Amino acid sequence: MSKTIVITGASSGFGLQLASELHRKGFTVIGTSRKPQSYESDVPFKLIKLDITDDNSIKQFTNELFKLVSRVDVLINNAGCLLTGMAEETPIEQGKQQFETNFWGTVKITNALLPHFRNQKYGHIITVSSIVGLIGPPNLSYYSASKHAVEGYFKALRFELMPFNVQVSLVEPSWFRTNIGENAVAINKSISDYDGYREKWIAFTNDGIKNAENPTRVTRLIHKIIDSKQPPLKNLVGKMSGTIVFLQNYAPKLFEKSMLSQLTKAKT
Repeated sequence: MSKTIVITGASSGFGLQLASELHRKGFTVIGTSRKPQSYESDVPFKLIKLDITDDNSIKQFTNELFKLVSRVDVLINNAGCLLTGMAEETPIEQGKQQFETNFWGTVKITNALLPHFRNQKYGHIITVSSIVGLIGPPNLSYYSASKHAVEGYFKALRFELMPFNVQVSLVEPSWFRTNIGENAVAINKSISDYDGYREKWIAFTNDGIKNAENPTRVTRLIHKIIDSKQPPLKNLVGKMSGTIVFLQNYAPKLFEKSMLSQLTKAKT
């Protein structure tokens, strides 16, 4: 029997590509979008309205979901957003909003489906994190912090759900061509002392996005995780990602030197 997969943030970008590919592979895919009416005629799978930052929206989504299906096998937490800005110059309210989406929103929709997974004694929760949930690049302080929080939460959740035969996995991509950069939100104030430094890192980031890999590699990895009988918790993916994390953990001075050398090469 085909597995039923719920994918948050499935109306555009990587979420749309992932949902479309899994649908093509024969899975029953239920995608979510804040404005499904704008996209549902263009996608081959079912789209349901969901704003993961809104408690009422989550409740309405869950009710509608279980009118459509009696069983959910896999939840893929993909919805998220990107806030850019140096740590000191980022207003706390904007930082909180980053957490409301990337961390609390992800936690809330996961918690909404946990009773279902526990009752059926089966399920799989796959959360799209990021390599910046393992390292801390400049100009991405709150985004990085939100992904670090996601990493810690799902590491603990994996142990808590073992008695119920519910699997938990994290996918940690590095540079891939998605629309997250296009949809990034910049801080609404800045400190002039950081201007030159910030511009260098923005140039470095833009160059990384321009030369990034095709996200089909991430899609293939997630398909493999879904099919795995013993899926791993952590799943790094992307060029040099393993080396980057290894250097930070075991050769931190070399890691910092490498990061700063990229800054000197960046052309603004």
